[in-house]
Amino acid sequence: MTDHDTTPATGAPTSRQGIQGAPGSSPAGSASLPPEAQEIASGYSFSGPALELGALIWDGHCLPDAQVRIPLPMLNRHGLVAGATGTGKTKTLQLVAEQLSARGVPVFLADVKGDLSGISEPGAANDRIRSRAAEVRQRWTPAGSPAEFYALGGMGHGIPLRATVTSFGPLLLSKALELNQTQEQSLGLIFHYADTKGLELTDLKDLRAVVAFLTSDEGKQELKDIGGLSTATAGVILRSLTAFEAQGMADFFGEPEFDTAELLRTAGDGRGVVSVLELPAVQDRPRLFSTFLMWMLADLFHDLPEIGDADKPKLVFFFDEAHLLFDDASKAFLESITRTVRLIRSKGVGVFFVTQTPKDVPSEVLGQLGNRVQHALRAFTPDDQKALKATVKTFPDSPYDLEEILTGLGTGEAVVTVLSESGAPTPVAATRLRAPESLMGPVDPAALDRAAQGSPLYGRYAQAVDRESAYEKLTAAQAARAAEPPRPAERRTEGGDREPSVVEQVVGSGVFKSLARSVGTQIGREITRSLFGTARRRRR
Repeated sequence: MTDHDTTPATGAPTSRQGIQGAPGSSPAGSASLPPEAQEIASGYSFSGPALELGALIWDGHCLPDAQVRIPLPMLNRHGLVAGATGTGKTKTLQLVAEQLSARGVPVFLADVKGDLSGISEPGAANDRIRSRAAEVRQRWTPAGSPAEFYALGGMGHGIPLRATVTSFGPLLLSKALELNQTQEQSLGLIFHYADTKGLELTDLKDLRAVVAFLTSDEGKQELKDIGGLSTATAGVILRSLTAFEAQGMADFFGEPEFDTAELLRTAGDGRGVVSVLELPAVQDRPRLFSTFLMWMLADLFHDLPEIGDADKPKLVFFFDEAHLLFDDASKAFLESITRTVRLIRSKGVGVFFVTQTPKDVPSEVLGQLGNRVQHALRAFTPDDQKALKATVKTFPDSPYDLEEILTGLGTGEAVVTVLSESGAPTPVAATRLRAPESLMGPVDPAALDRAAQGSPLYGRYAQAVDRESAYEKLTAAQAARAAEPPRPAERRTEGGDREPSVVEQVVGSGVFKSLARSVGTQIGREITRSLFGTARRRRR
């Protein structure tokens, strides 16, 4: 944050993470900077509010007079935080997140390794922090941020997050189930049928019941006019669902479904709430949590209004382990990601992808990431060398030897380029980053549990609910058919037409259309779906 920042709640001046000199002015002693360093530093001298990243490194020296910043209004232009394991990416997320929170901007953090929960607690001073603060001219003050902790399906410490299968949609679920393109298309057909019949797929047993019905003698006719569902493909989908559940995935789908509007909250003092999704318990389920994160983005996308450029973002979303989202992704999936990322900016949401190298992100998406913080890369193998050269090509021209710089950066150092207030890229700046003011490490699990259970959201989402949905309706229809007395021949109506069976009467008479109790189900017509095939729904 810039010197003489104001808190969102009171507007009172503060000195947290300040620097010498006023924002937009030439830093003290800047005239003594080498000409190349002076030119780089001038690219980061913004007139408006900005977050502080650190101090410029030039010719092996840290120059505290040359501060590296990122303009607050540009945080909705998306970004990339990359670097090898152990280079400081997590601390960079923490540094940026706590400053955004102090500015009144809500933040979402995916905590894959379990070490971001410390953002809720003040940090503890030590010699390393004091040394770093002195090097970059940071007035370090311990401070925590208001935080909420979540856990997918309640697996782990935090408020349980769930989504209904209907809302999740066929494209994301296909990715999570590792289906191929043909199977993905068939799953889309199954969702189409469930949508048009008003069959709400709340959990995985609902989806399994619909698949089983559509491959039964009674159900095969339902899809005949639109291509049908082969028994072999249905078998693959059912086996995938069974394996998915055997891995403990069933708890992630159901009700109450999480309302992503909760991520946009601010605390009573005006600071943005940091929503931390605790993922250590599901680290071995990468496809699930990466697709779940994309569901959250897609849900936000079709709910938020257009706001265009604003003084600050409505939310900044950090998407950790981003390569998992793109691995083996279908063309349709990649196209949906690209469009969502491109369009969500105008709704005030900034997305930062966090991964090891830029090559983990498809070029169509990478081209939309104007803010870049690149930590050190390793070049131990030929593949590493290729990744290094590819990374260098993604940066603007620079007076640095980036191949040398990127392999020589220390922990907590990065090469930075961001978008200026005019939207143009800033000069490439090797940067020694500031130290987060919150606790750099996890908080005690018992404290996480207390925080979650003390949240006003806990009572809303903690207890799973299993209401009547597709499974119960189909089971009732099957029971009605079994109870129907045997008939020696088809019964005909007075006009000579065959009288429909009990199951046909159930399907045709509106039993499947009677799920109006679920907010968002549209009776008698297909659910409107977004770019990702996720279902639109009305908020409370």
